[in-house]
Amino acid sequence: MTYDVALLGAGITGSSLAFELSKYKLNVILIERENDVAMKTTKANSGIVHAGYDPLPGTKMARLNVEGCKLIHDLHPLLKFHYKQIGSLVIGSTDEDHRKIDTLYERGIQNGVPELRILKGKEEVHRMEPHLNEEIDYALYAPTCGVVSPWELALSLAETAVINGVEFAPDHKVEDIIQDGEEYLIKTSKGDIRARYVVNCAGVFADDLYRIALKDKKDASFDITPCVGEYYLLDREEGNVANHVLFQCPNHLGKGVLVSPTVHGNLIVGPNASYDMPVKDYTGNTQKGLDFVRAASQRTIKNVNFRNNIRNFAGVRATIQGKDDFLIEESPYLKHFINFAGIKSPGLTSGPAFGKELVRMLEVDGEKLEKKEEFKYYRLPDFFHELSMQKKQELIKKDSRYGQIICRCETVTEGEIVHAIHQPIPATTIDGVKRRTNAGMGRCQGGFCGPKVFEILKRELNLEFDQVYQDVTGSKVVVEKTKGEK
Repeated sequence: MTYDVALLGAGITGSSLAFELSKYKLNVILIERENDVAMKTTKANSGIVHAGYDPLPGTKMARLNVEGCKLIHDLHPLLKFHYKQIGSLVIGSTDEDHRKIDTLYERGIQNGVPELRILKGKEEVHRMEPHLNEEIDYALYAPTCGVVSPWELALSLAETAVINGVEFAPDHKVEDIIQDGEEYLIKTSKGDIRARYVVNCAGVFADDLYRIALKDKKDASFDITPCVGEYYLLDREEGNVANHVLFQCPNHLGKGVLVSPTVHGNLIVGPNASYDMPVKDYTGNTQKGLDFVRAASQRTIKNVNFRNNIRNFAGVRATIQGKDDFLIEESPYLKHFINFAGIKSPGLTSGPAFGKELVRMLEVDGEKLEKKEEFKYYRLPDFFHELSMQKKQELIKKDSRYGQIICRCETVTEGEIVHAIHQPIPATTIDGVKRRTNAGMGRCQGGFCGPKVFEILKRELNLEFDQVYQDVTGSKVVVEKTKGEK
């Protein structure tokens, strides 16, 4: 079988492309080197839905950011990922800060960001954010900014794509891409795949895959420079320290260290920006990086209690040095090979707009795209603890496993975990369950529920004890037995 479109990478970009293409009568395959969607950049970032005032006017980034922000707002009730429109403030206290904020306001107006306004004077700014440092006296307010669960967004898009006919191919590492007439032969670790179009949306590995496809023209490839950002995630006790997403004035390294509530009520602080890493997808934390984040955040709010930190993590984003825009184009050397590369911030926000951009590109290329008569949205289930008492009782009556609490911190039930394991894109690892149900996201970080989730996965998927993975394929939780027969 030859697919119409092969998508390489199942982060927010690939998931969004698959979602939009699944509305049309096309054979599409979503190829992912890991065992789940949202396994790299998408699972470890700030989770911010940016309003769109930061990108330079006239860029793809500016247009797709504003379009994506609106699409996320519109998709939320259809797909039921966790999302809150809480607004953002870019804060400042010096004359230079004021000038930068004025520039961002003008950019936002040119980019079509609605409802922007500048807050002037300490009284107006601190009325909206009482815990800000006293010297803050100027801010850009963007009401359309929000917070989202990034892996839920990607998962809801990918699962909608799957129930509408897209094939998901996890654990398929691309090893070679060969142009074969009007088709491409994609050699993977699990076999060969043929497609008329190849869309390269592989994040920090996008340049590697492009070079593989270019063969003797590999020097014509762009170069991805990965950038690591480190974070603090604080307990919900700190969630009310900020009411909005709080940005410092941006600089050449990015949008600065932010302080923000998360969509689940925690507080997130970060990131820094480091280009010093041993491998492309390195996501380790460093004392130097965390110290920087903590110190920099004090310029925004001084009374964050970092003793309530429950997890540190790091994420990696793909940048193309010297290019302050997304690279979205058909290769000038390879017909029907399309790159979506350099998808740094605001890539998460722009995600849903990427799909519409690809459709536009295919139509310009002469493809006669025909919409399906029927299209179904996959709605993520509500968390059990968010339901009314009546609905909880109804669920327990139908399935007693909803009465068994597995994760005490987040009140996650056995029923929710079993449900996640048997969905269109199933949770097959402990972290896969965590991303879908929040089991292990609380104060103890899986210390209590981890072994129970292990047993449920082993039972439901009929696995041996050494086949249950923490996250990526091969990350064994149990290596061998210590008693009895090995």
